[in-house]
Amino acid sequence: MDKVRIEQLETEAIIGVYEFEHEAPQPLIIDLELESDFTNAFRSDDLNDALDYEVISNRVREFTEASRYALLEALAGGIIQLVLDNFPVEKVGALIRKPKALKGALATVWCERTREQMDVQKLMDQL
Repeated sequence: MDKVRIEQLETEAIIGVYEFEHEAPQPLIIDLELESDFTNAFRSDDLNDALDYEVISNRVREFTEASRYALLEALAGGIIQLVLDNFPVEKVGALIRKPKALKGALATVWCERTREQMDVQKLMDQL
């Protein structure tokens, strides 16, 4: 499988467990790793056969800025589902950094799922 990485996507969100974290958006930095098959793009050299980084970045940024999660893990799951629902990828990894969460350290969460794993989870949630 081939991979595209979008690194250090700057955005913000109202996110956190504590009440004071709900007062204003906080900065987030997101890395995405997207697995897909680029065989057609090798041959065609056409963006229609590849992943459009700008479109993906804009969708993730819009989603994140409109979101209201308590946990970075839940936001990561939302981003993964968004990408799988809208783009031809088989696996998504999301690294989210919350620079202002800790003093003297950087809080990060890495989550990754395949399309199959997310489809199984959707089925289990419906039961």
